[in-house]
Amino acid sequence: MFASLAGVLFDGFAFGMLLFLLSVGLSVTLGMMNFVNLAHCSFAMIGGYATVSLANRYGWPFLATLPAAFVAAGGVAIALERTLFRRLYRASDLDQCLLTIGMVFISIAAYAFFYGTVVQSTPMPSYLKGSVQLFGMSFAAYRLFLIAMGLVVAATLVFALETTRFGAQVRAAVDNQRMARGLGIDVDRAFMITFALGGGLAGLGGALAIEIVGLDHAFALNYLVYVLIVVAVGGLGSIGGSFAAAVVLGVSDMAGKYYFPWLGAFVIYLVMVALLMWRPVGLFGKR
Repeated sequence: MFASLAGVLFDGFAFGMLLFLLSVGLSVTLGMMNFVNLAHCSFAMIGGYATVSLANRYGWPFLATLPAAFVAAGGVAIALERTLFRRLYRASDLDQCLLTIGMVFISIAAYAFFYGTVVQSTPMPSYLKGSVQLFGMSFAAYRLFLIAMGLVVAATLVFALETTRFGAQVRAAVDNQRMARGLGIDVDRAFMITFALGGGLAGLGGALAIEIVGLDHAFALNYLVYVLIVVAVGGLGSIGGSFAAAVVLGVSDMAGKYYFPWLGAFVIYLVMVALLMWRPVGLFGKR
């Protein structure tokens, strides 16, 4: 029983780290920039398909494709922010939702045309295959790697946004753009970098998701709900909140599927409702 419980907690924590990597970029852009980007998971697809293309067509090692996935998604995020998103910063939430959900359907059609509708896969290096023996129990090597990536990203983001000059500039630009410009802060540049960071993290999450949940043309729509749940439960703009919410929801989802298979995937929604009834602004949200 202890072994099964440990396995559920481990798998749930690993799935939570995947949810965190997919959602933390949206938490940053939505919480700090007040932009409703429903196309966030389309950036995850960019990173995922970049990894698939580089690994399968050009023989790149899997780990080498991860920075490329981040850069590809971040580059597209910059282009869209400069051309489309910037025009809607002061628009209504409905206008932002309509534009970005339209981009989701465009990305689904585009990837179905170029890559088909089959689930994609990439070759894994030998050291990420199989399992690792720890404390007399067996843990999947790739899930350990995924957990390590999630912890590193979380620590890096907290340090970058909470303790650096750039993080202070972004928070100042969000709170009062006119005052920030008067102090010499380049608000447009800060927003562009923030969007690139959010898109890049989504691309990294999409690349890492291939081995766990697969990747197909409908990924951007299928996992949009999970990403929005994590952001809502964690609280807008809170890195720690997104991390805590992703862990709680990941473990709850895995435990529900293991111990209550008749409920299936509904457990994560029940947990979301309970948490939001307790904390309507999210675990660490302030508004």
